[in-house]
Amino acid sequence: MSERFASVDAVRVGLRAVDYLADDSIAGVTFLADRLEKPVMIEGPAGTGKTQLAKSVAEMLGARLIRLQCYEGLDEAKALYEWNYKKQLLRIQAEDEGASWDDVQNDIFSDEFLLERPLLEAIRAEDPVVLLIDEVDRVEMETEALLLEILSDYQVSIPELGTLTANQIPLVFLTSNNTRELSEALKRRCLFLHLDYPTMEREKEIVLTKVPDINDHLADQVARIVRSIRTMELKKHPSVSETLDWARTLLILGKNSISEEDANQTLNILLKYQSDIEKVSKDFSTNSAAHFAT
Repeated sequence: MSERFASVDAVRVGLRAVDYLADDSIAGVTFLADRLEKPVMIEGPAGTGKTQLAKSVAEMLGARLIRLQCYEGLDEAKALYEWNYKKQLLRIQAEDEGASWDDVQNDIFSDEFLLERPLLEAIRAEDPVVLLIDEVDRVEMETEALLLEILSDYQVSIPELGTLTANQIPLVFLTSNNTRELSEALKRRCLFLHLDYPTMEREKEIVLTKVPDINDHLADQVARIVRSIRTMELKKHPSVSETLDWARTLLILGKNSISEEDANQTLNILLKYQSDIEKVSKDFSTNSAAHFAT
């Protein structure tokens, strides 16, 4: 299979072209995932750009993104495949009485009656695809085991059809918020990437990239205030996407800089628990000079 990326720098430049600011570790792991034909396991807090990385790689490559959103109770029928039972029943009912069961069985267990779910769709795809298995830590161990065959050999076993081998090796990204420990067997099959909240300087750069009309001073204030909020003990820290929403909100309100009043009036954009809003607002009042110095 042809290589997708010429170098680590090519990955970094390509991601920047689609407004994803990748550091050396992100670009390096993405490059090696292609060369080694291995999935990437991305762990870290919610809202640090794990899902967006897979989306941005797909956009950069002009590839189709196939996403499996994991949740408790996800089973083979939703992740891999199932048979279209209603269509099979109609086919049986339409068959002549003289037809043998073997003939009917060979017919109804064919591609025409197969409903592809994300994993099988990615395995059988002819066009370039990026497979995103999002929040894999939400599934049970049984469903996690289902991924092992696919991620080891890029093939799927279907009793009625046999073993289906991938037409190509897709780029695969798995994300985890660390709500439970994943199996060693699954981790062994993946390259590892940890994404934490960005540094203040990088978050400012992200704001300037994603919110093009913002001025440098306001972007700097946004990044500094968010950084200070993340040092507090809260139920939920602001994600990068919430930082961007806050920056856009301030622009919509016509703000060129942030006052304590501006921050307090828009804290519900950054924070989603009333107890967190009250705690941060109190800190703003106590340390106003540090937060809102011009």
